[in-house]
Amino acid sequence: MPSNFQAINFQVMQVSWVNHAAQLMAVREPVFIIEQQVDPIFEWDEIDALAIHLLASIDNQPIGCARIIEHQKIGRMAVLKSCRGFGVGQALLAKAIAICQVHGSKVINLTAQTHAISFYKQAGFIETSGIYQDANIPHVDMQLIL
Repeated sequence: MPSNFQAINFQVMQVSWVNHAAQLMAVREPVFIIEQQVDPIFEWDEIDALAIHLLASIDNQPIGCARIIEHQKIGRMAVLKSCRGFGVGQALLAKAIAICQVHGSKVINLTAQTHAISFYKQAGFIETSGIYQDANIPHVDMQLIL
């Protein structure tokens, strides 16, 4: 993975859970289950099979992901620790917003961990709730009006 002093060349693709579950899990497990200590029972759900997924990769190695539910809710945004700070999250979010727009969405919702509020605000999201706990992590609801 990259050092902090080099640029990385990654791509973001729209994928399905059926064909890319292993690659998506290879990002979500280390980020959510190991790093953030989310109980696996909360991480894996039936929504994965129904959602649109985005996968960021370098040379076919997964480094980031997100999912879109019903063209109006973004979730499970994750970037491997070694690849943060290189624009991967911004690229995933921009692609997710674009997909929602193409499908006619006027509003996009998400739940943000409180440490990521400023990241989403930079993309135009606003807070729509107070802080609450989800999987023992403080979150807020956020919304983007398109």
